Amino acid sequence: MKLAFGADHAGFELKQHLIQTARSMGHEVLDFGAHSLESVDYADFAEPAARAVVRGEADLGVVICSNGVGISITANKVVGARCALCHTSWAAARARQHTDANMLALGGLETGSAIADEILAAFLSPGNDFQGGRHERRLEKLREVERRGIGAVEGERTEASLLAEPVGVRP
Repeated sequence: MKLAFGADHAGFELKQHLIQTARSMGHEVLDFGAHSLESVDYADFAEPAARAVVRGEADLGVVICSNGVGISITANKVVGARCALCHTSWAAARARQHTDANMLALGGLETGSAIADEILAAFLSPGNDFQGGRHERRLEKLREVERRGIGAVEGERTEASLLAEPVGVRP
């Protein structure tokens, strides 16, 4: 399996560790950075990792920042990315089985390497692939929300209209 990794400076060390773990499990790795402990912004690494997954250049993705929140929010802004912030191997398995998560987010300053190894193994386990069935209905509803876009309710600004406006006009 090919995995896309991305992390900011706070997730750098755990990313490096998990890349070695993934390789030892026989997986191929795409490393979108960061490549050092120098302070950087998580969005610069979450987006290319998420795009690689959505485009099919990677099967799954792993993104890491200090607590996993910012980088998971950023990854989830990429249409088609379903990034789950997980703190346990059970949550990682459930994210794959029930929501067909295609990305895993972790907190590099709050998750130890041994626990992170367990979470990654659960996320990648073929036994935890998407179960379909009743979960497919829920996943389709998620896709419907995604298609409508943020704020696409009548009378509200849509995400596309906000992006088209000059920066100074945004509320």
